[in-house]
Amino acid sequence: MPSKSKKLSRRDFIKLSAAGIVGVFLGGTVAPWVKRLQQPLVDVMIAKENSYSNDLISTIRRGISYYSDVLEKVKGGTVVLKPNLIDYDPDRPLNTHTAMIAAAISAMRQLGAQEVIVAEGSGHNRDMEMILEQTGVDRVLRDEKVRFVDLNSDSISPVSLVSNYTKLSQFFFPNTILGADLVVSMPKLKTHHWAGATLSLKNLFGTIPGVKYGWPKNYLHWYGISQSIADISTTINPGFAIVDGIVGMEGDGPLNGTAVNSDVIIMGNNLTAVDSTAARIMNIYPENLSYLPLMLPYGGTINESLINQVGEPIVDVQSDFQVLPHMAQIKEKPPLWKRAIISGW
Repeated sequence: MPSKSKKLSRRDFIKLSAAGIVGVFLGGTVAPWVKRLQQPLVDVMIAKENSYSNDLISTIRRGISYYSDVLEKVKGGTVVLKPNLIDYDPDRPLNTHTAMIAAAISAMRQLGAQEVIVAEGSGHNRDMEMILEQTGVDRVLRDEKVRFVDLNSDSISPVSLVSNYTKLSQFFFPNTILGADLVVSMPKLKTHHWAGATLSLKNLFGTIPGVKYGWPKNYLHWYGISQSIADISTTINPGFAIVDGIVGMEGDGPLNGTAVNSDVIIMGNNLTAVDSTAARIMNIYPENLSYLPLMLPYGGTINESLINQVGEPIVDVQSDFQVLPHMAQIKEKPPLWKRAIISGW
């Protein structure tokens, strides 16, 4: 028996169309903004340290002790420390200091790590062995009996992107990074002539293999630096950050800037919150760093009221980092409407 069909009236069509439009709006537009309003409450550790000869091991252990999830990953696990080792210049603080790397190795071992690996894939100087020798990191590796992996030439595997801001669907990552129980980003506190500031998220650019993407990873630059930073971080999901700000760099970073004695170490398990705190310490507004808002739908926190500052308050360690003239806007206080749109204020 043939079924009876009901003709769709114009009024019903309009109602259904409107409902569809609202559904698309709620799913594709409102939902991401709701996630921004739901930024998690997180802790960020700020430690005041004025010398690389201080007991940095205890400071790093104290910082990690606030994060039970990090402690669980360290104990019995493989920890990959990813410092910033971009090149060598005896007159400029380009790299994560060797004392910070050595202290992090010892701290992770004391907390029960089965293996600690130091790994980097420089985006500037291709000769990683020379960088290790000139910076003295090779001595740290020998003394601590730690393996180093050049991420530019490590074996690689394709991984589907989580955020996919670049629209590339997948990135190839070094297997050393993919096989780690915990990846720790260890950047130098620096300004950056393109990104504004190069902190724990930007430091992850060094996990992209040069053998696949070239130097200085120009292939990804074409698809957007901020978009690439977000796609890298959301996909490999690093678990901790230790920012070396005892001596930072201002001005024409990451290579040609000037040293700043900022006397601080910043740590945390939410890298967006760590970088937002680091930016505020540099007197830079995190809302103006274009890669940070991209992290909000993926568990990042920018909103200062949702970041519990453990240790020193920001005002006690704040320095007015200078930036290049074309980056001056990152130091301008954003209007209330912009702060509300970006981070849910």
